[in-house]
Amino acid sequence: MCYGRCARCIGHSLVWLAILCIVANILLYFPNGETKYASENHLSRFVWFFSGIVGGGLLVFLPAFVFIGLEKDDCCGCCGHEDCGKRCAMFSSVLPAAIGVAGSGYCVIVAALGLAEGPLCLNSSGQWNYTFANTDGQYLLDTSSWSQCTEPTHVVEWNISLFSILLALSGIEFILCLIQVINGVMGGIFGYHCSRQQRYDC
Repeated sequence: MCYGRCARCIGHSLVWLAILCIVANILLYFPNGETKYASENHLSRFVWFFSGIVGGGLLVFLPAFVFIGLEKDDCCGCCGHEDCGKRCAMFSSVLPAAIGVAGSGYCVIVAALGLAEGPLCLNSSGQWNYTFANTDGQYLLDTSSWSQCTEPTHVVEWNISLFSILLALSGIEFILCLIQVINGVMGGIFGYHCSRQQRYDC
């Protein structure tokens, strides 16, 4: 099995996933494209945890670029022994993969909590609060209750959509980084043997 090729494909996938996580997190700061809610601190507290920017974004970029560069990394060839050097490089990818697991896992948790609690919004009584905080996430299925949030307009749909996107993207990142942990260990033990063409397929 070509473990280096697998790592390279995972790395490229993680780059795009991380970019999308950052974009989704940034959009959460601007319900309906308006900036006033951020400046007035009328956003869900979980938006301020920077889960998509830091967790699913920056902390995933690190392992992504490490995985992409694994083919050229041979730990100095282990004093001239290329296969040994490649195994060393694969083993060394486990730590960045673990960082990716931690970052994406953080994003998964925060996104799930953000979905469960619901948005901070102005209710029909003219008060800013977490209208759906005590519903245990049941509001997600009860679309008729979303009208309780009068401002920002459509904030419930906005939060649900973007937190769901973050949850899905970071979940995929989490799985890919876990795969690379296994891939790194296997490649370190068995080495990776693949043709030149296979190495650059991704």
